[in-house]
Amino acid sequence: MMPYYGMGMFYDPTMMILIPAILFTMYAQFKVSSTTNRFFRIKSRSGYNGQETAERILAANGIRDVRVVPIRGTLTDHYDPRKKVLRLSEEVYYGTSITSVAVAAHECGHALQHAYGYKPLEIRGAIVPVVNFASSLSWILIFVGLFFSGNNTMLQLGILMFSATVIFQLVTLPVEFNASKRALFQLQDLGIVDSGEARDSRKVLSAAAMTYVAAALTAILQLARLLLIANNRDD
Repeated sequence: MMPYYGMGMFYDPTMMILIPAILFTMYAQFKVSSTTNRFFRIKSRSGYNGQETAERILAANGIRDVRVVPIRGTLTDHYDPRKKVLRLSEEVYYGTSITSVAVAAHECGHALQHAYGYKPLEIRGAIVPVVNFASSLSWILIFVGLFFSGNNTMLQLGILMFSATVIFQLVTLPVEFNASKRALFQLQDLGIVDSGEARDSRKVLSAAAMTYVAAALTAILQLARLLLIANNRDD
């Protein structure tokens, strides 16, 4: 299954391998958008906003060296372990919705992982520089290998570097699922949400988790596609 060039068009039958990932990614994006928007409109009974939720969870776990700050953008929330800063999008930081408290708690989950030495988080952090370098260079090597038919070494090296992206996506999955598990426990244990709100919070976090599953699936199928192309060129 070699790429076919003709009449100015490019056809690659191996792209069919990516169809399941493309469809699942579209569904995951729709799911996270519709779910978060739905629960942004429902206020939590406790009245806590995202900032208060995060600060209460951190304090309850003896974490006093992590700052909680607002950041612009929609769902740009993240925890920076290097600077020990928990950044919440303004809608989450100031909002008192189910989505706000759930997302804030999830990012606290990462802070708890960092504080307690959660190994998958440490592994992910350690490989980030390697993955950033490999991912930026991998496609250059892959394209060179594809368009210069005699250069299989470049293609194979590019595929090897792209494998780092796949490993990163796979390591990310337990990190994200564990952060959500910690978040749900903290929300209920501290009385920030009741049982009904806990179910709604789980829906928000489950929808968000689907985007990480979609990213991992895309990376795996892309790697499978590249390996198929390389194998066909060797035949």
